[in-house]
Amino acid sequence: MITLEGGEGAGKSTQARRLLDRLAQAGIDAIATREPGGSLGAEAIRALLVTGTADRWSAETETLLLYAARADHLQRTIRPALETGTWVVCDRFADSTRAYQGAAGGAPEALIAGLEAAVVGADRPDLTLMFDLPAEAGLARAQGRGGAEDRFEGKGLAFHRRLRERFLAIAQAEPERCAVIDAAAGIEAVAEAVWTAVKDRLL
Repeated sequence: MITLEGGEGAGKSTQARRLLDRLAQAGIDAIATREPGGSLGAEAIRALLVTGTADRWSAETETLLLYAARADHLQRTIRPALETGTWVVCDRFADSTRAYQGAAGGAPEALIAGLEAAVVGADRPDLTLMFDLPAEAGLARAQGRGGAEDRFEGKGLAFHRRLRERFLAIAQAEPERCAVIDAAAGIEAVAEAVWTAVKDRLL
């Protein structure tokens, strides 16, 4: 299981698609999925989380919604794939809750840790790619893409700076699982850095 993490506008979705193509070329059966979402029930919850005003939900409510979505995603998509030997490439996972709702949003760490233990359990990523980009640059990219799923973009620059700090802190604390990717580089350079990390860690 490979997860892609980082702030808004870091290019994770683009790189997830590219990684899936590279895995296919290497003869590896893999699926791409995302959070919040990745299953019918989780996608319904996603619509609640990523649309509307920035203050629509408290960080605690977001955490509970996210873990309801994550439970369904694990049960219906991730675990069945892994059980058949299919690799999973997931755009966001539990680290995003730690960063968005925890470090940046202020939800209690004990709440998040308890839910992670109960819902995720041993199904942790084998590799997490942390896409690192200054918050200002990421927000500029995100605002340029448009669309209705812009709720988190409206939370302000200080929020997004805290996100970046938390993601980097997670990577530093868990270097055996995490690889930091310079998301400020061009698309092709980032794709090569991603593939190098996957080859070095998993192949």
